[in-house]
Amino acid sequence: MQESTDPVATRTYWYPERDDITIYGILAALSDPTRLEIVRSIAERDECCPFDFLAVASKQNLTHHFKVLREAGLITARYEGRQKFVSLRRDLIDDMFPGLLDGLLRAVAASEKH
Repeated sequence: MQESTDPVATRTYWYPERDDITIYGILAALSDPTRLEIVRSIAERDECCPFDFLAVASKQNLTHHFKVLREAGLITARYEGRQKFVSLRRDLIDDMFPGLLDGLLRAVAASEKH
């Protein structure tokens, strides 16, 4: 189990190890349209602030969505002072499931054109 400690609030976040990440957990996490949109936005920008998504969902709902994505192994966070930034664990996911994220994001983009 990997843990990351928030230097500001002394919170500890659990991140799954490679062996704990499954295709089923990833697909379950991405089955929600809000989480899929969050992942798509992060993929386009490499890194985002969770507050960038307040137009998509309330702060409480966003907290839940980011927790699901983190526990599925899809995202990680880093802090600069009080500012939190989230990014995809793309290298790990691409290594474990080659083409999954790119293929899924392309499929979503194609379905929106129709």
